[in-house]
Amino acid sequence: QVQLVESGGGSVEAGGSLRVSCVVSGDTSSVGCMGWFRQAPGKEREGVASLNTLSGRTYYRDFVAGRFTISRDNAKKIDVSLQMDALKPEDTGTYYCASSRALCRRSYLETEDFVYWGQGTQVTVSS
Repeated sequence: QVQLVESGGGSVEAGGSLRVSCVVSGDTSSVGCMGWFRQAPGKEREGVASLNTLSGRTYYRDFVAGRFTISRDNAKKIDVSLQMDALKPEDTGTYYCASSRALCRRSYLETEDFVYWGQGTQVTVSS
């Protein structure tokens, strides 16, 4: 099993920045992909960024590309963070990190592919 714990987030005005982080523990050798998802009230959960744990390659959805950056800890290669810049009100939501066994190879993430999830952390962007 894999355990994921998010931290960070908070409230900021449009144009500001926030960072969310995810600490991973357990059977980390089984993780092929780390993803960040978000869910706004009344909307479906959507993937925003992912990191292939084997190659280190990163993937972004179009609506966050150039504004968000996913990265991993230099020492512990499995912990990931999401730096969010130039935030917009539509970025508001609960942000989750998740892990899958399969390596991620594209920007679109299927929630069904991710087995383990963190508890989520709130990000609120005001206009």
